[in-house]
Amino acid sequence: MSEFVRACALSQVPEPGTFGVEVEGRPLVIVRSEGEVYALDEFCTHEEVSLVDGEVYDRTVECWLHGSCFDLRSGKPTGPPATKPLTAYQVRVDGDDVYVAAPSS
Repeated sequence: MSEFVRACALSQVPEPGTFGVEVEGRPLVIVRSEGEVYALDEFCTHEEVSLVDGEVYDRTVECWLHGSCFDLRSGKPTGPPATKPLTAYQVRVDGDDVYVAAPSS
């Protein structure tokens, strides 16, 4: 069973939108879309660009630099130029607190 760590306040994450956090030394992006909250590795697998400034729509986050899109549920790219998935983390919301399953070392 994964240990969950508080990542941020839900009120810090726009709907739809993103918020960058660090959980146990790992940079993550917390994303709200269509009433759900997701957590992914922060950096695009194509060019290591932060997804915190990405656009959120249709349960995807799009990298602002080259347009790579990632499915918020799985972290898988939905089209080029990215071909490698992001790690997606389990999320729990308790009141105004967002908890993320602790990343593996």
